[in-house]
Amino acid sequence: MHITICHLKKTFGSKTAIDMESYSIQPGEIVGLVGNNGAGKTTLFRLMLDLLRADRGTVELDGVDVSRSEEWKRHTGAYIDSSFLIDYLTPKEYFHFIGKMYGMDKETTNEQLKPFERFMNGEIIEERKLIRNFSAGNQQKIGIIAAMIHHPKLLILDEPFNFLDPSSQSLIKHLLQDYNKHTGATILISSHNLNHTTDICRRIALLEKGIILRDLINEDHSAEQELDNYFNVKE
Repeated sequence: MHITICHLKKTFGSKTAIDMESYSIQPGEIVGLVGNNGAGKTTLFRLMLDLLRADRGTVELDGVDVSRSEEWKRHTGAYIDSSFLIDYLTPKEYFHFIGKMYGMDKETTNEQLKPFERFMNGEIIEERKLIRNFSAGNQQKIGIIAAMIHHPKLLILDEPFNFLDPSSQSLIKHLLQDYNKHTGATILISSHNLNHTTDICRRIALLEKGIILRDLINEDHSAEQELDNYFNVKE
C-alpha cells in the first residue's frame, strides 16, 4: 500500500505533535519510526488510522484520504496498545471476532493462526482465560496476531517489541520479514530499540518534535551508526 502524507499538522494546545510537509512510503517497504518520547510516533500512527483528526493536511492510502473513506480499513491491520483488545474475551473468541469482521469463518481464522503457533508458545490459545488475565507480553502477542490475521496490505505496529522476552522478539522480527516477503505488504513500526529497528527496516525515519529530521536508507545496518551518534548523550 502506498502512503502519502501532505501538509500534515496536529497540535495539542500549545504543543505541536506532528508537522510534516510531505512524506511518502512506497508499497512493500518496511519503515521504522524512531525518536525519543514525545517525538510524535504514536500521534502519527493515530492520524494514519483516522483515530485523531488533523488540524490540517492529509494522509492518503493508495490515493484515498483516510478521513473521507472507510474502504482502506479492510486492507489495514494495526496494534497500538492494549486499548485495541477486547479484554473480556478469551484469545480464541477475540481472534474469531476479528476474523468475522474481515469475512472469515472460524475454520479459516484457525488456519490463519497456524503460522503464529511458535510465537504463541502454547501460552495463548491453550489457556482458556480472559485476555485481561494474561501478562503484558502475551497481550502484546494477541494484539500483533490480531493485526495480521487477515493478511493486511498495510501493517502498523507501535512498539511491537515491548514486553516480549528475547526469544519472542526474535520470532516477531522473522514473522514480519517473512510476511513482507511473501505478501508485499507495507509495514510500519515504531521502536525505542535501535538494534531491532535496523535489523528489519530498510528505511528509517528519525522524528523529533513531530518533524522528520532524517530519512535514512538502511542497507546492512548502514543507518545504525548515524542513529547511535544522534541518540548518544555525551557528558
